[in-house]
Order: sequence, then C-alpha cells, then structure tokens
Amino acid sequence: MIQVEHITKVYDGQKALDDVSFTAQKGEVVGLLGPNGAGKSTLMKILTCYLPPTEGEAMICGHSIYEEPLAVRKEIGYLPEHNPLYTEMYVREFLRFVAGVYGIKHCNDRVEEMIELVGLTPESNKRIGQLSKGYRQRVGLAQALIHDPQVLILDEPTTGLDPNQLEEIRSVIKNAGKDKVVLLSTHIMQEVEAMCTRAIIINHGRIVSDDRLEHITSQQLTEKFHHVTA
Repeated sequence: MIQVEHITKVYDGQKALDDVSFTAQKGEVVGLLGPNGAGKSTLMKILTCYLPPTEGEAMICGHSIYEEPLAVRKEIGYLPEHNPLYTEMYVREFLRFVAGVYGIKHCNDRVEEMIELVGLTPESNKRIGQLSKGYRQRVGLAQALIHDPQVLILDEPTTGLDPNQLEEIRSVIKNAGKDKVVLLSTHIMQEVEAMCTRAIIINHGRIVSDDRLEHITSQQLTEKFHHVTA
C-alpha cells in the first residue's frame, strides 16, 4: 500500500532525507518516531505529493507520486502537523465542504458519522475558531477520514489533546488501522507504544531502526530511541 524506494531530499546542500526505503501494508499502524528535525514531516509531504523528492520513488496503492499525483491524493487522508482549517466556518459546514470536494454521496450522513466517530458531538454547533486546540485536531482527523481513504498519514496527530481526549483519538486511529495503512509521526515514544503495530525510528534523515512492536520490548524501544536522541 505504501512503497518507499531510496527517497532522498536535499535542501540547500543538506540532506533532510537520506536514502529512505520501507513498505507498509494494510492493517499496519506505523509510527515514524524521531526527534524534531529528523525528517518525518518532509517524508510525509513527499508521500502526499506536496513536495517532490530529490531522488527516489514512492508508490501509494500502486500509484506513483511522480506519474499519478491526483490518484495518490484520492487514496490518502492527511492531517498535517499545523492543522489548516477555515476557522470562520462551523464544524458541520466545514466537513460538508470537504465532503463536497471529494464528491461524497449522502454527504450529511457521512458528516454526522465523522462527528460521532472522532468525538466532536459536544462542540459540533460551534465555529472552528471557537474550538480548543484538541477539538480542532478532531476536526482535522474527521476531514482526513471523511472520504474513507486507503492510506492515512498523520503528522503529530495527538498534539494539544488532554489525557481524556488522547485515549479517544488513540482508539480512533487504532481502529482505522484495522483496514487501512496508517503512517503517523511523533517525537513521543509513548505514542508509538500506545497506537502502533510497528516503529520506524528516523534520525538525521535516515532510518536507524524498523521493528514490529510484537518483536521488541518496551525497554528495547526506549533504549533505541534514547540512543538516537542522546
């Protein structure tokens, strides 16, 4: 579902990504774990066709990011790190707008389904600008899921959530991973342990570790991560 082959990205002579390769399949929640500036967001922008790589290739559901960027975007739900929302719009109004962009049938029913799924019901009659940061994240997650994408790419998806919200959103993401590919980035190791089936540790643009969590203990993951960030 996601196939990354020797992706390199160079900015002003410096490598933000350096020969990155991996694959991820349906049913996996893959945590991209690394310190700030490791290259996580750059990789996600390449996979969503927002940035071109300097070298290498990536395929999403069999579609090349070079040859079929529109087809790639149809398969992806994306929540960027800095969640871009129309803050003057009401929650339902915004989600109906997004559903209309994707040409979703029975738009109102799908919007209500998303509101319930991500726990927006208590705030659903407000303008987005009136929402807390945590509830804005929920709106962002709803727009990423609304067209039922095969691949979900989430850049720091739990930013700004209080502990109660955290548990709810983690559950939504884990459930989405049962029939999709989920790639999420974080610099918090506990987030990977709570949500992911697999951890890819990236540092200075290179993959330094790639393990299924069932094959590695929490202590081993901790040691690997601390070794990278030390």
